[in-house]
Amino acid sequence: MAEDGRRGWEEDERGPGAPHQNFVLMEALAEKLKILNCDQDLLEKHNMKPLSRHYFVSSPYLVANPGEQFYVFTVMAAWLINSAGRSFTKPREDDEPAATVANILAELRALGVRVDFPPSKLKSGSGEHVCFVLNMLAEHALKRRGFSFQRPTYPTETTEEESMIDDHAEPAPDNVDLVAEEDEDDEENLVDLEALTLQSTLQEATANKPGEILRSALDVAEWNLEVERVLPLLKVTIRTDNKDWRVHLEQMHRHQDAIKSSLSEAKGYLDKLEEDISRTMEKVSSREKYLNKQLEGVISEHRATQAQLSEVKERYRGASGGVAQRTQLLAELCEELEKVKQEMEERGSSMSDGAALVKIKQSVSKLKQEIMTTDVRAGVVAHMLLQAKLKRKSDMSFRMHAAA
Repeated sequence: MAEDGRRGWEEDERGPGAPHQNFVLMEALAEKLKILNCDQDLLEKHNMKPLSRHYFVSSPYLVANPGEQFYVFTVMAAWLINSAGRSFTKPREDDEPAATVANILAELRALGVRVDFPPSKLKSGSGEHVCFVLNMLAEHALKRRGFSFQRPTYPTETTEEESMIDDHAEPAPDNVDLVAEEDEDDEENLVDLEALTLQSTLQEATANKPGEILRSALDVAEWNLEVERVLPLLKVTIRTDNKDWRVHLEQMHRHQDAIKSSLSEAKGYLDKLEEDISRTMEKVSSREKYLNKQLEGVISEHRATQAQLSEVKERYRGASGGVAQRTQLLAELCEELEKVKQEMEERGSSMSDGAALVKIKQSVSKLKQEIMTTDVRAGVVAHMLLQAKLKRKSDMSFRMHAAA
């Protein structure tokens, strides 16, 4: 993306508007979150308060609890990552901040965004880097939904010079009585000035033809009656143009009169409010002086008591220091005494204990029993050998007799 390569965190690449860059990023993020329906899908679901338009700009002035702000940042980042098509577990409040920030940056890099700032910039939960991370995640979420911002289309308006040319293109005759009427629906009574101009031009051209004389055959009385009949219809209605400077001037005068009338009325209320506040301040000041005068003795007594209390605290602090040293010495002596008692008990028990002698007697009896068992086994083996020898001799004698 073009925005990834030219973020420009270094000071030498930033212009005089750098302190306001956080507000610009946060404004863009707020618009994207509206499109993603963040209030219903995230904030209401997690019982969070609605965020202001400058929530992630700076924590010392806009947010009372920076820890809560960091938690909101991590939850929103997790929601945007899931909306962008990646799987991300919702973080908890007791999770390690460094691990959570590292996981968010890893997901951001996986989406193809180049990150060239340390993770510690996100631990505060506010600032330009936080707004940048959320902006990039929101942009990928919108892209996955198929939404993209389009260029605005502005309506075409005629300039003041064109309106002046239009005004001078068709000038009204000097001898026509211009009467402005507010009824715009009565278009039947409008007179076509172009038709009248064309008709007069034709009449002049006909009158100037050589060899022809025009003579009227109409009666003067009938002409006068016809003129009186159509006279109410011979009215020209010129519609007002909103781009005319006279209209704007009239509106300015009207607004100025309204402001003057409102100012006079508001000035009276403000003067009355100022008088009420002045009287109240005077009452409070006089009451304060009266209370100070009445409680002067109690205040002096309280001060003396405070001085005595401070002296007693100092004496107690000095005495408690000596007691603490003696208590520590007593604890060390008690510990040494316990060690000596334990050594004496071990030596006494070893001197009066006959367990070793009993074990020796048991071992001797066990050895005697094993010796007897070994003697029996040796006798049995010797008997078996004697039997084998006798059998062998008998076999040899039997073979000798058989051979003879």
